[in-house]
Amino acid sequence: MFLTRAGPKHFLCSLCELMASKLHQLQAKACQATQFVTKHGSVYYKQLMEQNKQYVKDPPTVETCNELSKQLFYTRLASIPGRKESFWKEVDYVKNMWKNRQELKVEDAGIAALFGFECFAWFCAGEIVGRGFTFTGYYP
Repeated sequence: MFLTRAGPKHFLCSLCELMASKLHQLQAKACQATQFVTKHGSVYYKQLMEQNKQYVKDPPTVETCNELSKQLFYTRLASIPGRKESFWKEVDYVKNMWKNRQELKVEDAGIAALFGFECFAWFCAGEIVGRGFTFTGYYP
């Protein structure tokens, strides 16, 4: 592409003007959003808290939050044996189905195939997220 001396300068000026107008539009939108949140945010917050007040632990302090987070952690930790038992029941069910695969219905095979496809899709989604939302590879 052949550009004269005035060409690149004119192009850069046009680009700067375009960016400045887009920035002005973005600032106007941000201002509108701020005004909306300022006007309606407290009403939404009060309504949300009123609807969910049964879930709020009194007093709502940092100490209470820390205590609740510890309770959640140790409750999840205590549920591991039950989860492990459920897992092994599922494994035994799959083994039993594999032994009796001659009696397997097409519907059951279809559901199993769909489940396998879903697991693969989630794996692929995790890989894409792990790469920084690129399809071709990792960032250098």
